[in-house]
Amino acid sequence: MPGLPIYLDNNATTPIDAAVLDAMMPYLTNQFGNASSRSHSFGWVAEEAVNLAREQVAALTGADSSEIIFTSGATEAVNLAIKGVFEMYGDNGKHIITCATEHKAVLDTCRHLEKKGAEITILPVLQNGIIDTTAIKNAIRKDTVLITVMYANNETGVIQPIRDISAVAKENNILFFTDATQAVGKIPVNVIDDNIDLLCLSAHKIYGPKGVGALYVRRKNPRVRLSPQIDGGGHEKGLRSGTLNVPGIAALGKAAELCRLQMQEEALRIKKLRDKLEDALLNIGGITVNGDTEHRLPNVTNLSFNNIKGNQLLTAITKTIAVSSGSACTSANPEPSHVLKAMGVADESARNSIRFGLGRFTTEEEINFAIEEVGKIVNGESMSFPLA
Repeated sequence: MPGLPIYLDNNATTPIDAAVLDAMMPYLTNQFGNASSRSHSFGWVAEEAVNLAREQVAALTGADSSEIIFTSGATEAVNLAIKGVFEMYGDNGKHIITCATEHKAVLDTCRHLEKKGAEITILPVLQNGIIDTTAIKNAIRKDTVLITVMYANNETGVIQPIRDISAVAKENNILFFTDATQAVGKIPVNVIDDNIDLLCLSAHKIYGPKGVGALYVRRKNPRVRLSPQIDGGGHEKGLRSGTLNVPGIAALGKAAELCRLQMQEEALRIKKLRDKLEDALLNIGGITVNGDTEHRLPNVTNLSFNNIKGNQLLTAITKTIAVSSGSACTSANPEPSHVLKAMGVADESARNSIRFGLGRFTTEEEINFAIEEVGKIVNGESMSFPLA
């Protein structure tokens, strides 16, 4: 039996890879310099670490190192991208197009901008979770300044047709931003091939620490300009002031490098385990997969359990398996996932959904255990309360 509990919630966060921790530690101990201190070796060493990390993140995403802006994470990067475009290009228009299944960081940022005069079009998705590119074309107006659609969904793993969407944006001279937090490091993402103008990512989704991320900002064809959201010492080309988190940045760089080198082999291994888990659970009966099963990340499956309530399943396995509900719930007022609702999943099925997120350190032994444990619970063999 594997060590318990086993961790199958890698879309929420990932453990730090030992090599990433090793890369980070010097800048938490003896190499503690400020990367903006240019008059002594402590600052020079820190600056070198930041420059290396910038190159490593750029290599993973196909960008130029000068186009990488470090932030405190993906949420800050989302805010900088969307608010920065709206404020900088406001004279050209105030219309933004986004998607109903976006992360709350995007949706809430857009709602905030509505108070500032922005006009937001939130497009629906098809039943499989994929947006219809034609709907984007039809939503474009003369005053549209930004299209923002996530690369891959955090709940279902569904991958959007990014190149088709960016082509529509390019044809209409509209900037395109994608929240690629879940996609980067799991599947090939290339800002040039995908024709992306702005892209965000986060270290803690790719086996790095929490509290550090990055925003890619295209510098030519077109050169994207942003209005800063944090003012101060002019760090990060004036786009994001504040003393740089050198240990976190060094760790993000190393995490990006490991993903670039291991992604292809890792994706095949994880997909095989994910498919084994999914197939076995589907064979139980009364379980359905939420989202497109062809265009999705290799590590995730989102399942609706129609014979047991999702919170009952979570309660039953909480000591042995770490997973997430597909619902954003509170015990007093459970609300079905906005992602699943946007896909047309019935409220009850959405409430009874569970996301399994595999990762770099997931083993076949753990998957075998999860299959057996969930199977027992769904069949009523390990529950002290009646099934729904």
